Amino acid sequence: MAYELKQFIAECREILGRDPGHAGREQVRANLERLLNNKDFVEEYCSDDAERGLRVLYEDPELKFQVLAHINDKARVSPPHDHGESWAIYGQAKLWTDMIEWKREDDGSNPDFAKLAADKKYRLNPGQAGIYQDGAIHSIDYPDKSRFVRVTGTNLDNIARMSVDLKTGAIRRMTPQQAS
Repeated sequence: MAYELKQFIAECREILGRDPGHAGREQVRANLERLLNNKDFVEEYCSDDAERGLRVLYEDPELKFQVLAHINDKARVSPPHDHGESWAIYGQAKLWTDMIEWKREDDGSNPDFAKLAADKKYRLNPGQAGIYQDGAIHSIDYPDKSRFVRVTGTNLDNIARMSVDLKTGAIRRMTPQQAS
């Protein structure tokens, strides 16, 4: 029997209710890969016929995590950004997303400036998921018609986040759902 969205959500609730930390999130990441290997799920929520843009598939009323489908028509390269005090798990459904994880080379004392260096670069292919813990700075680069599912620890519209201009190091406070 195929692993379904309802089962994924139920297991996320159980896992994160028991262990909201790194180990629990890693279990959610592994289960997201399992979900993305269900061709029927990918076809229903991430096909060319799926609703375009960012779509909330589930938001937990108690634990506050969200499951979102990103149905992108146009390619995009995001600036390095964080998800504030939330974590995020990106799971690739169609095509690919190139990921860069960044590390700060400054001491973080200036709230308007960051000096970044690329730490890890890799590609998420269909069925693969990557996790970004609280405050982790990363950037994404995907082609036209890329599709991915993202699980976040909370609704990102409700928390402070930032992005960094790589040329100047300027930190910009982000508006809701600006970086995906």
